[in-house]
Amino acid sequence: MHSIVWTGRILSRALWNSITNYSNCADPKLRPKREPHIFSAVSGFPKDIRHARPRKGQFGDDAWFFTKCKSADVFGVADGVGGWRRYGIDPGEFSSFLMRTCDRLVTTGRFCNTEPASLLARSYYELLENKQPILGSSTACVMVLNRATSMIYTANIGDSGFVIVRHGEVVHRSEEQQHYFNTPFQLSLPPPGHTGSVLSDRPEAADTSNFPVEDGDVILVATDGVFDNVPDQLLVNELCRLQGERDPVKIQKVANSIAWMARNLAFDDKFLSPFAKSAMENGIHTIGGKPDDITVLLATVVG
Repeated sequence: MHSIVWTGRILSRALWNSITNYSNCADPKLRPKREPHIFSAVSGFPKDIRHARPRKGQFGDDAWFFTKCKSADVFGVADGVGGWRRYGIDPGEFSSFLMRTCDRLVTTGRFCNTEPASLLARSYYELLENKQPILGSSTACVMVLNRATSMIYTANIGDSGFVIVRHGEVVHRSEEQQHYFNTPFQLSLPPPGHTGSVLSDRPEAADTSNFPVEDGDVILVATDGVFDNVPDQLLVNELCRLQGERDPVKIQKVANSIAWMARNLAFDDKFLSPFAKSAMENGIHTIGGKPDDITVLLATVVG
């Protein structure tokens, strides 16, 4: 019963967190250039539903944000590295700080709408300078939609990432950054005495890209709990349902569907998941999904 109540809370919160941005002015004389805007939704699950406590902007050790300013829509995810728990460190605090700081920097106008890597870097360096150290590690993926130019700018470090579908085909997607199998690039702040033994990549190492978006494009930003468990074709099939969609309720339903699918496959010990396939390619014989926190940010572009 507890898990059912928790799941209900998650889905209710996801509905409240879905975002419908403003529409364009009807008079073309007042708005000669049609700027794109975004309809979006978020959904997800912590790995351990039974014992996790709901926290704003988080699903387990995953964190996310979606915000806007006058010139851009900005959104991202971060995946706290769970291994820190054995040292008594809450992995979700690191990822949450990164995303909350990105949100604040955007809303206060302290960012450039073509440089998500700089936004991520500034958030990370604020974390390092915090009076009370926030220890841990996290992957991250941040995207900026520049409305004036209809361009998307991306910064991705590690194995969270994005997929953009247009007319049923993947037109853009992120590439994983891995040191070696199941060891992604990550931003870190280790405890004293562990600096030399902990992977810590600089935010400048983030993979960046930029490209134009079009009316009807579907954007998925997610943590590896999605990509490790849901095959590409199943993801594309779900995203194709939203081509040109403007109804936030329908977008929310698909976001929930992807999150449920990832959750179910993660705990299916008979399923040959993308993670299991990758493990076999690296000489590790395994089968089944990979239980993990799951975060889905889903958006459609209009205009």
